[in-house]
Amino acid sequence: MFSCGIIGLPNVGKSTLFNALTRARAEVASYPFCTIEPNVGVLAVPDRRLQRLKELLRPEKTTPAMIEFVDIAGLVKGAGTGEGLGNEFLGHIQQVDAIAHLVRLFPQENIAHVDGSLDPARDVRTVNAELAVKDLEKAERGRDSAARRARTGSKDAGRRAAALEKMIGALREGSFLSELELDPEEAALTAELGLLTTKPVIYIGNVSEEQARRLAAGNGGTARERPVREFEQFAALHGLTYTFACAELEAELSDLDDPEEVRLFLAELGLAESGLGKIVQMAYETLGLITFFTVKGPETRAWELPAGTTALHAAGRIHSDMQRGFIRAEVVHCDKLVASGSFPAAREKGYVRTEGKDYVIRDGDVVLFAFKG
Repeated sequence: MFSCGIIGLPNVGKSTLFNALTRARAEVASYPFCTIEPNVGVLAVPDRRLQRLKELLRPEKTTPAMIEFVDIAGLVKGAGTGEGLGNEFLGHIQQVDAIAHLVRLFPQENIAHVDGSLDPARDVRTVNAELAVKDLEKAERGRDSAARRARTGSKDAGRRAAALEKMIGALREGSFLSELELDPEEAALTAELGLLTTKPVIYIGNVSEEQARRLAAGNGGTARERPVREFEQFAALHGLTYTFACAELEAELSDLDDPEEVRLFLAELGLAESGLGKIVQMAYETLGLITFFTVKGPETRAWELPAGTTALHAAGRIHSDMQRGFIRAEVVHCDKLVASGSFPAAREKGYVRTEGKDYVIRDGDVVLFAFKG
C-alpha cells in the first residue's frame, strides 16, 4: 500500500486533518509535539467507477483502492540538525511515499503559532529548509565516502561522487531534488540514501470555517484573507500543487454517517463539497497511481497501481501465485463494460481484449487474469 505523510509546523492542524481523513482518534492539543509517534490510518480512494460496477454486477462485496495516511509530528526550525526530536521525525518522513504539507492559514488566538504570527510563505520555507538540510547532510557524507574510494581508482565511486555533488549544489541553492532531472542511476542513488526532497509533495492550506465560506464564494482575495492570498501567490510563484481544507470542519463532517446529512450540512455553510475527497485524489495522483478493477467471483475490487505497470506485475499485486503462473489477461475498460451491461455483451461487441504479460495496465481497466494454479 502507498503512503502519504502529513507534515507541517506544530499547531497547524495535522492531527485534526488526520482524524477527518481516517476517522481515527489521534490526540489533538494546542501544544508542540502533541504527536510524537506517528499515527497511521488507511483511507478509501473515492471512485465513482467502482460504484457503477457495483450497481451493474451486484457482487457480495466491493473493496476500494486504499491509501495510507501518516500523521507525523510537527517540525521546527533546526529539525534537520536534531532540534525538537527532529531526527526521529525526519526518519518518519523517510518511510512514506509522498508528503502532504499542511500550512496554517486560520487565525485563532487560543492556538499559538510556533513563530508568533501567520506567514504561510515563511512557514513553508521553514519546513522545506529542514528537509533540505537533512538531505544535504546525507549527500555530503555520501559524497565524501565515494570520493575517498574514487581516489583508489574506483570508477563507480567517481560517478557516485559526481552525482552527489550535483545534488549538493541544488540543495545548497534551496531546490528540492524532485526538481532535478535525474538519470536512472542517480534516481536509484537518492532512493538508496532515503533523501526526503525527492518525494512528491502536495500543499494544503488549513483555513477556518469562515475562510472556507469566503473561498467557496470567490472572496478569498479580500483584505481579511491575507494569509490565503499570500499562500496562493507563493504556491503559484513556485509551481506548487495545492488545495484548501478546513480540518476542523472536516473532522466534524467525518462524524456524520449519512451522506445526505453531510450534503445538507455543507449546503448550510454554502460549500459544494467536502475537501477530503480532493486531498485524497491529489495524493493519489501525486504518487503517480492509477486504478484497475477485478470483478471475478464474489468480490469486485479496485486496486491502486503505479502508472506504467505491466499486466504481469499487476497480477502480482493481487497474488504472487497469479504472477508466477500468468497465462493471459482479458481486459475491458470499465466504461465500456458498464455501457454494455455485462461481460458477455462486452465480448460480443469486441470490447474485451486478450493481452499478454507485457501489456501496460491503463487507468479504469477491468482485468480477468488467467493463470496456472
